[in-house]
Amino acid sequence: MVTTLTSREFNQDTSGAKKAASKGPVFITDRGRPAHVLLSIEDYLRLSGGHMSLAEALAQANADFDFDPPRITGGISRPADLD
Repeated sequence: MVTTLTSREFNQDTSGAKKAASKGPVFITDRGRPAHVLLSIEDYLRLSGGHMSLAEALAQANADFDFDPPRITGGISRPADLD
């Protein structure tokens, strides 16, 4: 099911737009012309081939990643081997 909203309608009922996006794409128009499309994350991943960049993953509001890099021992520099 495709839904079309004006920018004003989208701004006034964002919650309704998100509900509509769970059923299909929501086209948002600006001055009568399609300007944006709101999709569920499932639809986006399906269309993009299921790949999300690291930046996209980190930008998600509910992103929660454990990051525990190994400690560097012995310093980070060493003399150049010129032989």
